[in-house]
Amino acid sequence: MRSRTGGGGVTNDDVPIGRRVARWRVRRSMTQQMLADRLRRSKSWVDKVERGVRALDRYSVIQELAHVLRVDPEVLLGQQRSTSAGTPDGVDDIRAALARYDTPQAPQHTDELRRQVGYAWLSYQHAHYGQLVRVLPGLLDAAQAVRSPELLVQAYRITSSLLVKLDEADLAWLAADRAMSAAGDDPILAATAAISVGQALRAQDRDHLALAALLAAANRLLPPSSHDGDQEVCGTFGDQNCLKPLDHRGRGDHRVQGDSREWAVGGTLLLQAALAAAGCGEHRQADELTERAAGIAASLRGYDDPHRTNFGPIAVELARVLVAAQRGDAAEALRRHPIVVRREGWRRLPAEYRGAYLVDAARAYLQVSDLRGAARALVDADSIAPAEVRCRPLARTLIADVARAQPAPAGVARLAAVVGLTH
Repeated sequence: MRSRTGGGGVTNDDVPIGRRVARWRVRRSMTQQMLADRLRRSKSWVDKVERGVRALDRYSVIQELAHVLRVDPEVLLGQQRSTSAGTPDGVDDIRAALARYDTPQAPQHTDELRRQVGYAWLSYQHAHYGQLVRVLPGLLDAAQAVRSPELLVQAYRITSSLLVKLDEADLAWLAADRAMSAAGDDPILAATAAISVGQALRAQDRDHLALAALLAAANRLLPPSSHDGDQEVCGTFGDQNCLKPLDHRGRGDHRVQGDSREWAVGGTLLLQAALAAAGCGEHRQADELTERAAGIAASLRGYDDPHRTNFGPIAVELARVLVAAQRGDAAEALRRHPIVVRREGWRRLPAEYRGAYLVDAARAYLQVSDLRGAARALVDADSIAPAEVRCRPLARTLIADVARAQPAPAGVARLAAVVGLTH
């Protein structure tokens, strides 16, 4: 599979991303030093990016560059927004790749595979699901040939996340389980794999199993609170799955002394566990887990995100909305929703993350029979990440529910036609 990422790779029009950055910098009449100053980076960094010496495989960095250059991130990536509707063809090829236990190709260099994995993450974060479906079978073959635990885990995690989107929950769980096996004894890799396991189990409506798996992983990664008076957060799974939360006011922040990237993974596990708890009726536990995640998020200040968790204060606030919706308190969810999407951190989240959240928000609006609110959320999701609306079966169901209104709210009739629900 040809490289399609970062500084040394190419995208679908075979122009390296660094060269595009240089072209747009010149179009904006900026020197390398001017661009560097606006990015708060060194001129050497800009020069290395443009020459392809330094890879651009972080969504947040590409988004920052695009903002300064006043272009859409996908312009730098050389990609066009997908306008096709329906589940992308190629899931059977992914299934076949997961079923292969041999190594059908000669091992690639680890650096080359790392670039390919970076490109796959970017495709996922930009919600280019059709493109990703085509890339993943070759990526899985390459990762299995290289046998790097880190890259294997990442490849399986991307695969599992995409399959959850496409309503292939059983296959998503298989990919997540493969990620867990590939992680071996590495605690942080096992924790990231557990995120995918929890998401896949939740997609199968197995929230109790997801909660148990996520809490076990969080317990292994996060030390318990040492503060007197903290209340244990216990579910129905025994003492081994109990967590002692940080105070919601940030008490215990000084305990975040290890690698902040690991704490971000731990915080993500807690948020996923909160959603699973809400899904199986453990509402008090869902709130307590969210509060503990909030304490961790408040303690983190500017960290790299190599594990693609997108964890932080804004992620916690979005989780609060979804937890409220899952416990049936749609009014509380919709009270919080317009506040959180106006926060500064909202636009920094990947398109996939925002689009997926808005689809869930549309479901909350439907719970209170607010068809116009649901329509707005779906239209906004389509403008941010079209594939979230046009490829996901869940979104198609929501569109159909909203489109039944007579007359259908503005924008939804168009979406219904795009996804083939009207003729």
